Amino acid sequence: MASTNPETLALHAGWRRDPATHAVAVPIYQTTSYQFDDAQDASDLFALKKLGNIYTRIMNPTTDALEQRIAALEGGAAALAVASGQAASAMALQNIARAGDNVVSSTDLYGGTWNLFANTLRDQGIEVRFVDPADPEAFRRATDAKTRAYYAETLPNPKLAVFPIAEVAAIGRELGIPLIMDNTAAPLLVRPFDHGAAVVVYSLTKYLGGHGTSIGGMIVDGGNFDWGAYPERQPLLNSPDPSYHGAVWSEAAKPLGPIAYILKARTTLLRDLGAALSPFNAFLIIQGVETLALRMRAHSDNAAAVATFLSARRDVTRVIHPSYQTGVAAERTKKYLTKGTGGLVGFELAASADAGRRFIDALKMFYHVANIGDARSLAIHPASTTHSQLSEADQRATGVSPGYVRLSVGIEHIDDILADLTQALDAAG
Repeated sequence: MASTNPETLALHAGWRRDPATHAVAVPIYQTTSYQFDDAQDASDLFALKKLGNIYTRIMNPTTDALEQRIAALEGGAAALAVASGQAASAMALQNIARAGDNVVSSTDLYGGTWNLFANTLRDQGIEVRFVDPADPEAFRRATDAKTRAYYAETLPNPKLAVFPIAEVAAIGRELGIPLIMDNTAAPLLVRPFDHGAAVVVYSLTKYLGGHGTSIGGMIVDGGNFDWGAYPERQPLLNSPDPSYHGAVWSEAAKPLGPIAYILKARTTLLRDLGAALSPFNAFLIIQGVETLALRMRAHSDNAAAVATFLSARRDVTRVIHPSYQTGVAAERTKKYLTKGTGGLVGFELAASADAGRRFIDALKMFYHVANIGDARSLAIHPASTTHSQLSEADQRATGVSPGYVRLSVGIEHIDDILADLTQALDAAG
């Protein structure tokens, strides 16, 4: 596909027609296994002499079409679909960090990711050090000889202060450390590889799927990080892997392209942990991707209008939206969010947590669900739900206060969105 325009790539990248039937729509290959041509064919596939289908836990034609499409949209070399966004975040780090290693992460994270990093990965022996991204140099200061990656969210949910991608990526590349960016809240609005990130992760469940039907995750390899140049900093990609007959991934991938990182993730972690995306979910997410460009424009326009509306309300003490950031955060919004400011809006009510709960209960059109990125409008009170497992101090570090309400603004008519917000705010007062 020669085009680089996202509207075109979202419809055409990675797929033209089914070779057997010439079907234009990507079929659902609902199969566990694949017939090998002969014994040599099977041997070559398992030895990574060529790429192809072996078992749907590792790869599947429907899923492959989705992976190719997302890789094209991101400008990456290859992608790996997995069962959820949480699986993508975990595997992105487990692919290069093991017990005794550490990762430096932004504090500005989704609550589930914070829990994963602060507790589950810690129990596995991987330390995650949290730093405030307001100062990019904080990443350098937290780095030592065992640091394997930097991690952040492009448009962090719920703080909505854009991460300094290029600044932190440049620090990491000096030290042989890749920047892994969770771009879930900003697909098409930002391409982290254009700013130096090495790996991008997504919760496909959100904007990419777009319709609240399917859980999924994606890891995209930028193909722009020279893993072999840092054997001491990146040992898991530069030393023999006993789980795959001693393969050294930075060398084994060379005949296949600059995909050492994603090849290891597929053939070891996905193979062993089994967090595979179902072909049916891959099919449904492909349907969402096809209209992503249209939806992201509508989400951004409606959310900006909601932010303006909330800023005029006396019962709202603060509006959290990229366009309402100040200082350095405002500069980063201008630098990175050149194609829209996204569909998320947060706000704080004067009467704090109790008013937030009353507001949620009074909504009629907005859905009260633990998700973002649906075509329909959604709302939640993070302190009592998505971030409730965090201590109050950790909640505040991620941007959640007791009175914070998060809106994922949908693509309904803006008049209907504002009417529902008006009646709910009035009822909460």
